[in-house]
Amino acid sequence: MKRYSVYVDDNFHNGDEKERYHLGDFDTRETAVAACKMKVEEYFDEIEKGKYSFEELWEGYMMYGEDPFISNDDEGEHFSAWEYAKRRCREYAA
Repeated sequence: MKRYSVYVDDNFHNGDEKERYHLGDFDTRETAVAACKMKVEEYFDEIEKGKYSFEELWEGYMMYGEDPFISNDDEGEHFSAWEYAKRRCREYAA
């Protein structure tokens, strides 16, 4: 059975692998994606909807949010935390 390993980078230290941590291993792609989304949602948990513009939300996420990824994602299907966060920024924006 294929396992899906999820790692998390810190956007504030983008590219610094010393800041990366292993979130866990998952039996299905769906549970790995759900774990990634949960990490992105942690940024939005502290934000009031409609209070900030898209640009402010996106800039904040890129500075202080976390960037989870699936290291062995299936070919042709890749979860992008940045794309997911952009969608959430649009939903939260004033």
